[in-house]
Amino acid sequence: MNKRTRTSVDKAVVNVWKREVGQLSTRNFAHRLGASEDLVWRFDIYRKLEKHRGCVNTVSFNADGDVLVSGSDDRRVILWDWETGRVKLSFHSGHNNNVFQAKIMPYTDDRSIVTCAADGQVRLAEISECGRVEMKLLAKHQARAHKLAIEPGSPHIFYTCGEDGLVQHFDLRTQAATKLFTCQPIDDRRNYMSVIPLNAISVDPRNPNLFAVAGSDEYTRLYDIRKYKWDGSTDFGQPTNYFCPLHLIGDEHVGITGLAFSEQSELLVSYNDEFIYLFTRDMGLGPNPLPASPVSLGIDASDKIGGDHQFSACPSTMETDENGTPQVYKGHRNCETVKGVNFFGPNCEYVVSGSDCGRIFIWKKKGGELIRVMEADKTVVNCIECHPHTMVLASSGIESDIKIWTPKALERATLPTNIEEKPKARGWMYRIASPDDLMLQLFSLQRQRTSPGRSGETSDARRELLDLIMTFNANSDASSDNEGDTISQDDLFY
Repeated sequence: MNKRTRTSVDKAVVNVWKREVGQLSTRNFAHRLGASEDLVWRFDIYRKLEKHRGCVNTVSFNADGDVLVSGSDDRRVILWDWETGRVKLSFHSGHNNNVFQAKIMPYTDDRSIVTCAADGQVRLAEISECGRVEMKLLAKHQARAHKLAIEPGSPHIFYTCGEDGLVQHFDLRTQAATKLFTCQPIDDRRNYMSVIPLNAISVDPRNPNLFAVAGSDEYTRLYDIRKYKWDGSTDFGQPTNYFCPLHLIGDEHVGITGLAFSEQSELLVSYNDEFIYLFTRDMGLGPNPLPASPVSLGIDASDKIGGDHQFSACPSTMETDENGTPQVYKGHRNCETVKGVNFFGPNCEYVVSGSDCGRIFIWKKKGGELIRVMEADKTVVNCIECHPHTMVLASSGIESDIKIWTPKALERATLPTNIEEKPKARGWMYRIASPDDLMLQLFSLQRQRTSPGRSGETSDARRELLDLIMTFNANSDASSDNEGDTISQDDLFY
């Protein structure tokens, strides 16, 4: 540890000397400082933002980084001056269920905010100079809409995805939604699933024509919007590329909860009850991946971890990307909620994620070394948002507050010794938290059974319906003591 510390200090001194004598530009000096592990080791809670009265499901900085927007189970959207903790504006989103995503459109003077929610609605909030908020319903998914993605640098264009499998394109100049496609399974292995419920969507910052979606199967799908014919004369549902770790192909027990593109167009993918993987563009499986099983790929079933259908990657294939396999990041737990994943650092030098154990995990992007674990929530951390210009993180989860992290600690932290103490998985039925949620899922199943090409109720559908109801009952009992999952009656009139 002492040797590593001296090396870090020596590099910092050399960089200061190079800057002073003109051998290192101010910008490059700031980037090297921002990527310093020493700052990561000194992260501590700078401030807690406390105003929401329910789980905080989304946090996002504006382009300048001086304003943070958040959305919650209380259905409110709040704009914060995060440095002072002051609420700049708080308003009801217009949604009638939990707000899952809220983002400020760039180059709008922070006056246009787009949101999506558990009610499936996609809404626009426009803020006047006097602070009055005008809200508009732009479109609606037929199930939960978890995420939206803004075209980088555009004040007009964004995309949404939902558990109905639908991906929509929005242009605020016309305030019209274009239904691009409904995500379909690539084969008939999931015969109980007529569409792939989607949890995540992300746009490539280096090429905004490319966007990726992922959800309740093992594949991340990459699309090129230039192949879409706006007159509707072509079928746009075919991806240009698929991404999946080879050992997960054919695994029906995994799904994807989070996606992120780096500034270098690398694709970060977070799997439920599994690990996080980093793909470069040349690691894609192509536009027509052949279905395969772990056995046919030479992966021994004995490599599974426990009984939760996880796969352990052998060091020769997963701890390096030299042979074309994705980098893997381990240690966290992702099974209770829909967790995001993100890059951190001026050049995306780090990978960050929340965990079911209430911690924030930070890895080196190159090599996958876990270098920091921070205690953040009593239960689950879902969202980690990185400041666009400096070493600041915002986190949120089941608790009703937002935590702002800065490298202000005088002493450098060390890794805890009990990282492997993970909570027991409850499975994918975490999504059902109320009777309303149960009804949405039941209606979704009904639509799938009555979709074209399907007649009557299959035994698989009946079995899934029974499992759905039984799991809802079990989870309702289990969550009755979880303060972060409940909202008081006052919240209904907030």
